Amino acid sequence: MDIKSIEESLKKVIHPEKEEDIVSLGMVEEIKFEDGRVKFKLIFPSPDPLSTTIKRECERILRESFPNHQFKLSIMELVRERKFKKRAHLNLDQQTLAHVDKIIAIASGKGGVGKSTLSVNLAIALAKAGYKVGLTDADVYGPSIPKMTGSEEYKPMIDDSSGKDLILPMEKWGVKWISIGYFAKPEQPMIWRGPMASTALKQMVLQVAWGELDYLLVDLPPGTGDVHISLVSDIPLSGAVIVSTPQSVALADVEKGINMFMADSVKKPILGLVENMAWFTPAELPNNRYYIFGKDGCKEVAQKYQLPILGEIPLIQSIREGGDDGEPIALSDGEDGKSFHALAQRVIEAAAKLES
Repeated sequence: MDIKSIEESLKKVIHPEKEEDIVSLGMVEEIKFEDGRVKFKLIFPSPDPLSTTIKRECERILRESFPNHQFKLSIMELVRERKFKKRAHLNLDQQTLAHVDKIIAIASGKGGVGKSTLSVNLAIALAKAGYKVGLTDADVYGPSIPKMTGSEEYKPMIDDSSGKDLILPMEKWGVKWISIGYFAKPEQPMIWRGPMASTALKQMVLQVAWGELDYLLVDLPPGTGDVHISLVSDIPLSGAVIVSTPQSVALADVEKGINMFMADSVKKPILGLVENMAWFTPAELPNNRYYIFGKDGCKEVAQKYQLPILGEIPLIQSIREGGDDGEPIALSDGEDGKSFHALAQRVIEAAAKLES
């Protein structure tokens, strides 16, 4: 047994979410073998809920690789402290976003495609992957985040310690949430004209005490109207994710959304498309797929505009139930939540390319 052979063995340990070995990911440092003890540092770039699982897998692989050796393991787990660099070129109104790394709009051409359900589950999946996440419910006409997160009773407080009145977001499951729904009764309609809605949207993003975030998701209302133009003009978006179902009537509106973000007056990167309700799989027939809304519709649009498909989310009863019950399915590590965890990893990868 030597350091090289230990390193080769540790390459068999695959990070469950990143789907790459921990050595290639740069998570293993300072391997030593002395006095019958294998020592190394296991580095995580951020708090990782899978750290215990990975440590146990390291132990199992090493003992399996060297069955004839009696040795003790000493694995030092370290979380590297991230330094959130301050955003440059922000105006006075945008200073609350100074330590927000990436701001990603979740958009759809039309309503009813499950955009808010996807936004909530994506936020939770990113948080479970160890990132600092916030989500603002910018669907000012039909806010649904309070219901989906079981937080209808939350009443936001105001923090004036900085000399400016800032809304304190609700924190739950490692995510900071804010919604216009927290300021109105659930049954109260939002009867606002365009300028009023645009002003409310800006408050939901720019007058919130976000602090340090890796990702701020902005759940947009459907369409391509005044609220969207206001967003891209007044908020330093990093990019957008477009959500659709496979059916033709939804895809026609998706193209309008794509062209809005690609327009010369907007010019914001599109990370990719997500096909929601891609197929139906009944619980009693887990291997069957029924393409209720059509098949491969988003793939055709993605190819037309040379955009990646970030994920395909099935139509599963438990996803709907999780939203209705205020316990989103991404909280689960089971099969039902896997599609959202896979989506989170692809969003992370796509967002990283924005910097390259």
